[in-house]
Amino acid sequence: MTPEREPRTGEGSRPSPAVRDRDDDLSVLFGTSTALFASMAGPAHVLEAANPAFFTAIGGGQRARTGVPLGDLMPELEGQGFLRLLDQVYRTGERHVGRDTRVVIGVGRRAREAYFDFTYEARRDTGGNVVGVRMIGVETTQAKHARRLAAEQRALLEQIARQAPLPEVLEGMCRVIEELSPDVIVSVLLADEEGRRLHHGAAPSLPAFYNQAIDGIATGEGVGSCGTAAHRRSKVIVTDIATDPLWDDFRELAGRAGLAACWSTPILGRDGRVLGTFAMYHRTPRAPLDTDLALASLFVDTAALAVERHHAELARRTADAREKAARDDLSYLLTVSTALAGPLDEGQTLRRLAELAVPALAPLAAVDVVEAGRVHRVASAATTGRARELLASHSGVRETEGDAVARVLATGLTEVARRTPAGPGPWEELGVTGYLCVPLMDRERPFGVLSLYATDETALDGHRIALAEEVARRAASAAHNARQYAQRAALARDLQTGLLLPDLPDVPGAQVAAFYHPAGQGLDIGGDFYDVFPRGDGSWSFVLGDVCGRGAKAATTTALVRHTARAVAPLLDDPVAVVEAVDRALNDRTSQQNNGFVTLVHGHLTPVEDGLAVELVRAGHTLPLLLDAGHTVTPVEAHGGLIGIGIPPRLDAVRFTLRPTESLVLYTDGITECRAAGSEQYGDARLLKALASTPARPTATDIVRRLTEDIRAFTNGRTVDDDQAALVVTAGEPSPRGR
Repeated sequence: MTPEREPRTGEGSRPSPAVRDRDDDLSVLFGTSTALFASMAGPAHVLEAANPAFFTAIGGGQRARTGVPLGDLMPELEGQGFLRLLDQVYRTGERHVGRDTRVVIGVGRRAREAYFDFTYEARRDTGGNVVGVRMIGVETTQAKHARRLAAEQRALLEQIARQAPLPEVLEGMCRVIEELSPDVIVSVLLADEEGRRLHHGAAPSLPAFYNQAIDGIATGEGVGSCGTAAHRRSKVIVTDIATDPLWDDFRELAGRAGLAACWSTPILGRDGRVLGTFAMYHRTPRAPLDTDLALASLFVDTAALAVERHHAELARRTADAREKAARDDLSYLLTVSTALAGPLDEGQTLRRLAELAVPALAPLAAVDVVEAGRVHRVASAATTGRARELLASHSGVRETEGDAVARVLATGLTEVARRTPAGPGPWEELGVTGYLCVPLMDRERPFGVLSLYATDETALDGHRIALAEEVARRAASAAHNARQYAQRAALARDLQTGLLLPDLPDVPGAQVAAFYHPAGQGLDIGGDFYDVFPRGDGSWSFVLGDVCGRGAKAATTTALVRHTARAVAPLLDDPVAVVEAVDRALNDRTSQQNNGFVTLVHGHLTPVEDGLAVELVRAGHTLPLLLDAGHTVTPVEAHGGLIGIGIPPRLDAVRFTLRPTESLVLYTDGITECRAAGSEQYGDARLLKALASTPARPTATDIVRRLTEDIRAFTNGRTVDDDQAALVVTAGEPSPRGR
């Protein structure tokens, strides 16, 4: 992604707090943060100050020094256009924002590819003259690589699903891993039908003489890493080929190929059969990193799927009849997978399973599950409505020894019989001549049973049994995913509900309204929050903020901020002291609890004769906005830095009075930074325009409604990438008889 240029802030828009804060404060502020900070002076961009995270990101060592022009310290930036960007910011005073921007750091063999979100903005002296440029950013390389890994994995699975040739899939897999881990060389060997020898599968980066030499090696103890791994059926890690006895017979060959370490993992089929080996070589002696082992584990399963699909394809070619049956099976399974992959809950998934089984697998099907220690029939299907009613009405006594469903639930094993089921049931009326009960497994434990019933017109042969087991496996996985999705969504909703007020309180002399919109699908707990609560002396406290990150850690940080503010606000008259107490609580977290910095606006509301007295503090957050009776929107100038980063913030309280019908609007940056279908951001200017377009004498609810409508129209229903929250306080009109 290329850097974006944002226009110079103008009248009514939100000015950057970094423009006003001194550089020495910023240097201290980011001294212990994971965010990158650097301050440069003059047209030569001499590096005056930078935090440790910046030096670590650019390579450390000899580069960890100041007093040097950035172009001398990092000459590789010239050809990538970053020095020109610095020149432009220094010359024009306009800041630049880069999102997920690629940067090559270092030169030669030590160069690395990295990605960053960053901002270049001008430094100004007291006279407003540009004297340098500062940079604040966050490295996004790991997130970028994670997305790339997911995309590559998805592409490989798509190749397998469309039955691409096995050599193409395996070679593509090898190249993907080698691109993700540049120091690793990947090889896949395939086992013969007896599992006694290993043959070349794919190794695009190994020398041809090496691949030829090991093609056909036997499986057994001491046959290198791969032969031994296939023999042991477990991972074999050789950190130094030159000294490991497993490589006695291949040490010279490995030396000629420049190989010094080899970690091999057997590729096992679903039936436990050895399908081959997956090896990762290295040119220097070393042990695998956790990332190496994670990649191996991930792609071994992919390789197993690819190899098994390949074997299935070969088997289908052995006879026309079997080939036709296999194609029909694959088509059916793809239909099943597509149908079960929809947005279904667990009950819908199991009902869909019964419907998909008829008539493809049998004329009658039923699904029973264990709920609260008892077995219940949750779905049934048949070729006729009458047969379905009979099957649905039969629940049976599942605890008896003669019941097949009870036995399958107890053993987790498929049961098949070519006779009428034992025990009472409408078997004669349904014409049942045999049954097949397949367990639905969740983490190796059965939670239900798919029962198929044959009649005179059908037969439950081995082919149909295998197909039913595969359908049951996919359905169980889909049901498990649906259950996890529902549990995660419910947990996220419950936790977010606990972090936000279910209903805003009635504040005397004021109207209060708020809204919250989580990012994505709402499965993660957001980091935005707000709160309004009484202080016990007739005044009220309010807070709106944004926690770095998402999920459980962000939730604990949000709870800590809210509860600390609620605890100390009634005891401290100065809102600055309240925010400082919250900052101390955040800094007292352990390293495992630390979830990064927090930005917020906190203040006190006191009803007075002519409106609401407001005293507020801004800690690194977006500027509060004041909407007056004439529909003019003005930023509330309040200075203050981030909290929770280990450095005491410099905070200043701002005091003013909200006159009747005037409103204070607090919001998070998820609103101004949300995007439409293109690359355009909602931005400060559109926010100000939306607020100014509210009806005459708007209530707090009117303002929130207008803002949400405008955001929805701008995004056109597009999923937002960041949480959005806003809190509006409107001073009430005095009663006719006075207060």
